Amino acid sequence: MCGIVGVTSKAPVNQLIYDALLLLQHRGQDAAGIVTMQGNKCFMHKARGMVRDVFRTRNMRALPGNVGLGQVRYPTAGNAYSEEEAQPFYVNAPYGIVLVHNGNLTNAHALKDQLFEVDRRHINTESDTEVLINVLAHELELAGRELPLTPASIFQAVSAVHQRIKGSYAVIALIAGHGLLAFRDPYGIRPLCFGQSADGEVMVASESVALEGTGHQLTRDVQPGEALFIDINGTMHTQQCAQNPTLNPCMFEFVYLARSDSVMDGISVYQARLNMGETLAQRVISTMPPSDIDVVIPIPESSRPSAMQLAHRIGKPYREGFVKNRYVGRTFIMPGQGTRKKSVRQKLNAIGLEFKGRNVLLVDDSIVRGTTSKEIVQMAREAGANKVYLASAAPPVRFPNVYGIDMPTKEELIAHGRSAEEVRQYIGADALIYQDVDAMKRVVAALRPGLSGFEASCFDGTYITGDVSAEDFATIQAQRKSQSEEEEDPARSRLALQSGSEGQ
Repeated sequence: MCGIVGVTSKAPVNQLIYDALLLLQHRGQDAAGIVTMQGNKCFMHKARGMVRDVFRTRNMRALPGNVGLGQVRYPTAGNAYSEEEAQPFYVNAPYGIVLVHNGNLTNAHALKDQLFEVDRRHINTESDTEVLINVLAHELELAGRELPLTPASIFQAVSAVHQRIKGSYAVIALIAGHGLLAFRDPYGIRPLCFGQSADGEVMVASESVALEGTGHQLTRDVQPGEALFIDINGTMHTQQCAQNPTLNPCMFEFVYLARSDSVMDGISVYQARLNMGETLAQRVISTMPPSDIDVVIPIPESSRPSAMQLAHRIGKPYREGFVKNRYVGRTFIMPGQGTRKKSVRQKLNAIGLEFKGRNVLLVDDSIVRGTTSKEIVQMAREAGANKVYLASAAPPVRFPNVYGIDMPTKEELIAHGRSAEEVRQYIGADALIYQDVDAMKRVVAALRPGLSGFEASCFDGTYITGDVSAEDFATIQAQRKSQSEEEEDPARSRLALQSGSEGQ
């Protein structure tokens, strides 16, 4: 799960891309990068860290051009500490291609071998994005070998990419001297939309909030399997490049990842969370008497709409019992369990007045590893709560996710192999109420008639691409173990910190 943006304009785009990345910062806090294109030449700056820290005035001045793209990174594949794996990625042949990617390729390892043995391309990092850009480069070379590169040949290359790669991917790429290309996987797992400004400027981004916050009107979402190409004259070309596309957006986007003010695939994220609160309230009522609850308190930020609707439904007051330190990032997307645990109390502080002597119902968007929930329940007790109940607007997260969300091994998931009662005991709550899977799907799907379904594998264990095996999970687990060892190595941690500061 990363945030990506691309822009074509008649004016310099460096500041516009920077502003859009700030609006997408919630999608990735590990690294950021921008590339701009002037004529046939590309200019790049990327480093580990938040957008405001990576880009200084001198960096912005070195990014000329009227076309460009950017990314905020949240690592789910590869090495979280490697600055080399920050995006964008660049290959110089053919044409010169720069690419950013949101998602996760499930066949990256097999493709890496294929690229070396058949396509004669070398992959230098563990990033699946480097694999993806090399597959695209190879297919563009084949499609444009006998004629000038045209929109038709570009779409032919994208069709070949769809046939070779598996998993989730929303992609924006620059082709030097030709224009900007964007496409989405045939299942529509990861989000991508585009819009225009009053003067014809075009922006493609992960979320509609990036468009609206920079003065662009949302046109529509990029359809599953669709590609759009904006040439150097500003003309947009679109074509469906997949054989059997279906729309299956990631449910976790609506649960947690996306901003509440975004609209994804025609679904208001805010309304989806309100609807989840409605069904969660029904679960609460069927589990315990509402009279046992004195107050409903959300765990900021994503759970607020669900908590408000739940409180309204059960007739109990809604209160803000936690103050969030906005200068600490989202704990879920911080690399490493140790970092997450340390950050919980730095991120939140309880208001004792709202807890003392009360039976409080805490509402969270989801419970993944259980670390944050356990700390927050303890904070509520220390603040004087009589009883602490916890409700999750999402169902139990029981299965790994391989499509770009950082929950790739079952051992990391508190609900895997445990009953709700066992999870309650671990967290330390007096009661634990989970959302129902089918109810969640139903109330979100109601906002988009005709929707094929959702990618909800972390909740229901169904992997819609159909190519995920036990061997894949074993490979991912080995990679995670190696990364955890790096995190726990003090020398390695210091090196990572030094690398981050040098990039700033």
